[in-house]
Amino acid sequence: MLIVFSGLPGTGKTTIAAELARQMRAVYLRVDTIEQAIRNAGVLVQDVGTSGYQVANELSLSNLGLGHSVVVDCVNPVCESRAAWAEIAIRAKARLMNIEVICSDTQEHRRRVETRKGDIPGLKPPSWESVLAHDYEAWVDARFTLDSALISPAEAVMLIVDFIKHSS
Repeated sequence: MLIVFSGLPGTGKTTIAAELARQMRAVYLRVDTIEQAIRNAGVLVQDVGTSGYQVANELSLSNLGLGHSVVVDCVNPVCESRAAWAEIAIRAKARLMNIEVICSDTQEHRRRVETRKGDIPGLKPPSWESVLAHDYEAWVDARFTLDSALISPAEAVMLIVDFIKHSS
């Protein structure tokens, strides 16, 4: 199973995705970590662009091919990146579950972004202004939406696990 988390920074994706991966004993791929490793390698003259997503796509395909479930933690902001995950699932003959994490409480979302401590060495957390300016396209495909302003990370993981169990 390929489980792809999407949403703006500060919504709670990482907390939920990491805990889900831990409970499922799934491979956990965080695009921010991959992108920072590419930056640290110093091999690109410009920004990393889509390379982090491409690496995550291929790592997902490899791990799905080995029979592992994969949890991907990324912003996944545009139709092209979402379509690429769907293509990986098709190629791996794996079930795809898209999860969008939102935070409907703007003040809480802002507080999270502004008080966030970076956990990836070298990666500066985004500012609230950059989150507001982020290019994030509306979804047209079906996805499982979680509002982190209304439920705790533990409740979110329980909802996902329950959904997976009952939709197999």
